[in-house]
Amino acid sequence: MSTPQPERDEVVRVDFEVNPAATLGELRHGRGDPTLRYEGAVVWRALRTADGPATTRLAPASDGWRVSAWGPGADAAVAAVPGLLGAADDPSALELPPGRLRDMAARSRGMRFGRTDEVWASLIPAICGQKVTSAQAHRAYFGIIGRWGEDAPGPGGLRLPPPADVVAALAYYQLHPVGLEQRRAITLIRAAERAAWLEEAVALPRPAALARLRAMPGVGVWTAAEVARGALGDPDAVSIGDFHVPHLVSWALAGEPRGDDARMLELLEPYRGQRARVVRIIERSGVRPPRYGPRMSPQRIERL
Repeated sequence: MSTPQPERDEVVRVDFEVNPAATLGELRHGRGDPTLRYEGAVVWRALRTADGPATTRLAPASDGWRVSAWGPGADAAVAAVPGLLGAADDPSALELPPGRLRDMAARSRGMRFGRTDEVWASLIPAICGQKVTSAQAHRAYFGIIGRWGEDAPGPGGLRLPPPADVVAALAYYQLHPVGLEQRRAITLIRAAERAAWLEEAVALPRPAALARLRAMPGVGVWTAAEVARGALGDPDAVSIGDFHVPHLVSWALAGEPRGDDARMLELLEPYRGQRARVVRIIERSGVRPPRYGPRMSPQRIERL
């Protein structure tokens, strides 16, 4: 069988340096994410647009990025590529004095905060990740994509997240087999029911956008920040309530092996407006605090 030809195939020129793995890493939810795949410097991504589903393939070119796109949403997907790569972001807004953090930042050249403008697609993994381990979150997310998503157009072999109306029609207990207990399942269904209203956050100023996300029952500070970084390209959206990030920040910025949210925010305050960028720089640096005690042994909710 021959490979289907893309509806669009062109070079998108950008006048800034982009590290695709660092920039799009926010959109990848675990190894084996069915919606996003790296092949070296090439990135495959499945998405839904207002015109329909699409698959994009981004590959570095001498004068920009060669973008191939398949599906009814091909035109919209190509038009969104500059924003996805961080055209609206300004990494120079983070000014660092000489020292360890600036050295870390130098090793993250080309890392930008792109935006997808896809609130519903970002909410699915964010809600799956509430108060569980990464492994549990990824399992639930992959399960949702596998059961209620659909094959993406083109040759990439990717899957599309389910449309909001499909999830809105589910009963909460139908999400138990993929690992969502009643609380997260109901939150996801409610978000699906109001997906159109939530999607309007992309056109709002940052404080109003975050307020709209948090107006949804079950969507708190952590979940709103997870969505804001990927969908809105917010370089200041810190995930308050995360199990690991306060320890990581406290260790990297103060040499303290353990920290809480209050200490993390205190250490990040000098970088207000760019706090999420600082966190991502630290995460990508490889610096990790020492581990104490046994790891949590997660249980599957459908077995409880």
